Amino acid sequence: MRSRRFLLSLLATVCLAAGPTVETTTLRIVVKTLKGTPVERASVIVRFNEGRSLRKLGRQVRTNWETRTNSEGVAKIPPIPKGKILVQVIAKGYQTFGQEFEIDEDEKTLEIQLNPPQPQYSVHQ
Repeated sequence: MRSRRFLLSLLATVCLAAGPTVETTTLRIVVKTLKGTPVERASVIVRFNEGRSLRKLGRQVRTNWETRTNSEGVAKIPPIPKGKILVQVIAKGYQTFGQEFEIDEDEKTLEIQLNPPQPQYSVHQ
C-alpha cells in the first residue's frame, strides 16, 4: 500500500516538473561590415521579448544570452525559445545595432551589417 502511494506521488511529481515543452531554435549570428569583412569580438546580446524564458524543471533559467563573435564574425547561441527576440550588437568603431526578429525555424542564421560611426559635430573646437 505504501509503495503504491509512493509510486503515485513520484509519478505526479515527475509529470508536474516536466511541465509544458517549449519549442526551441538554434541561432547563429554573422556580423560583418558594409564591405563584407567579418567583425571579430563584437558583443552580441539576445533578449527574449514578452517575458519569455527557458524553463528547466519548472524554474526560470534565462531571459537573455550574451556572447562575442569569433574571428569569422560568427556568434553561436545555444537553443532558445522560438518567438520574438531582440538582437543587439556592439563593436568598437561601429554604430550599435539593435533590431527585433521573429524566429520560428528550428535553425536560423541572421546576417547583420554594422555601419561606421556618424561624424560628430560640436560648437566647441
